[in-house]
Amino acid sequence: MAHDYLIRPIEPSDNAAMAAIIRTVMPEFGADGPGFAIHDAEVDTMCESYAQPRSSYFVVERDGVVIGGGGVAPLQNAEADVCELRKMYFLPAARGIGAGAAMMQRCLDAARAHGFNRCYLETLTGMDAAQALYKRSGFTPLCAPMGGTGHFSCDRFFIREL
Repeated sequence: MAHDYLIRPIEPSDNAAMAAIIRTVMPEFGADGPGFAIHDAEVDTMCESYAQPRSSYFVVERDGVVIGGGGVAPLQNAEADVCELRKMYFLPAARGIGAGAAMMQRCLDAARAHGFNRCYLETLTGMDAAQALYKRSGFTPLCAPMGGTGHFSCDRFFIREL
């Protein structure tokens, strides 16, 4: 099956689109209060934020329009072999077309290339499709958070060996 989308590394010109996507999708799931990623400083400068060592961010583009993104970076305040799957959000136009699974594979491949052995993520009750993707991708639930993301309002935590 041919894909009608492209996954590529983020560029500076994508910053505004990704900030808008994050600010659109997170409230859809009630994730716009204190302790959620929507308030992270990097939301407005995703390209620059993921130009750091051992970090990668990718966007999903369809018909020349950015409709989602996701990335990996070292998990803050954690062991050096653990990365975090970060800021993976898709507009409705990117859902149900295989972009989530493709993005997940791209992020996990990048994590391995950066030398990580484990990938961690945080999410929220109610993000059922995302959690189904995580489980299909080999993530297993954790009882408590790892590291120190500052996202104290997240209530679901997952880890995967790479």
